[in-house]
Amino acid sequence: MTRAPTGLALYDRTAHLGSAQVISHYSTSFGLASRLCSRPVRDHLADLYALVRIADEIVDGPAEEAGLAPDERRAMLEALEVETERAIASGYSSNLVVHAFARTARDTGFGPELTRPFFASMRRDLDPVDFDEAELREYIHGSAEVVGLMCLRAFSEGLPVDARRDARWQRGARHLGAAFQKVNFLRDLADDYGSLGRRYFPGIDPALLTEADKLRLLDDLDRDLAIAGEVIAELPSGCRRAVAAAHALFSALSSRLRRTPASELLTTRVRVPTPQKLMLLARAAGSRSRHPSTAPEPASARTPLPGAPA
Repeated sequence: MTRAPTGLALYDRTAHLGSAQVISHYSTSFGLASRLCSRPVRDHLADLYALVRIADEIVDGPAEEAGLAPDERRAMLEALEVETERAIASGYSSNLVVHAFARTARDTGFGPELTRPFFASMRRDLDPVDFDEAELREYIHGSAEVVGLMCLRAFSEGLPVDARRDARWQRGARHLGAAFQKVNFLRDLADDYGSLGRRYFPGIDPALLTEADKLRLLDDLDRDLAIAGEVIAELPSGCRRAVAAAHALFSALSSRLRRTPASELLTTRVRVPTPQKLMLLARAAGSRSRHPSTAPEPASARTPLPGAPA
């Protein structure tokens, strides 16, 4: 008979279950795609997603709706960053979302080298001023590329170090994260520019976005998707189908953005219809790579979390 967890094990389990609730309530697409992962990877992704989502909600979600001024939100975000670094170093936080994130960070081997750029980009959104090219690259790195690298740490947990393979996978993770961010720039144009006053595209006035501007931006993000797609077949089986599903979903979004007139992006948020989304996920779930990964499936060192949602 399995004994119920107590002490820190019970706290770990409770923290993770809280993060799993965040992903289930906030992101249908990410949540469904993550279910194609093995249980250890899926648990890590939930822990990562929850902290990223909470930080984003501080910047321009419920915190703003609750009436917190930008300076108050900045202070709250900075406190969250300090608590996150402290928890990664110590292995404990009284904030359940931070505790779950820190546990995954410690298990998969990353720290401030990835969290600090993320929080820097979150703070950047509290100052809605125009970006130049260098600032935009730095922002995308922190807001999206490092999140891709965090996920990659979860995907590759337990694998032996392989410098060439790791460099390929890191390049793919960065470009996939960048593609996701660039798709969302265009999808969220109405809210980012119309409601929040953000102008992410250097030299482009969102109110005057032309078809040529839109296509140039889409060509750039499609290059990111192509680079990311080159390594999907190499990934461990515990995550490969989920990454393929996410790649397919954002490729479909890119295609829909191409078919949507630039003038409509200020009033319309482009979506993939649910039936097509489910078809893409089902196709990824049933797929088998023609080039199976040569890397062994990692044996996760993570302690199972009894009672976690299936």
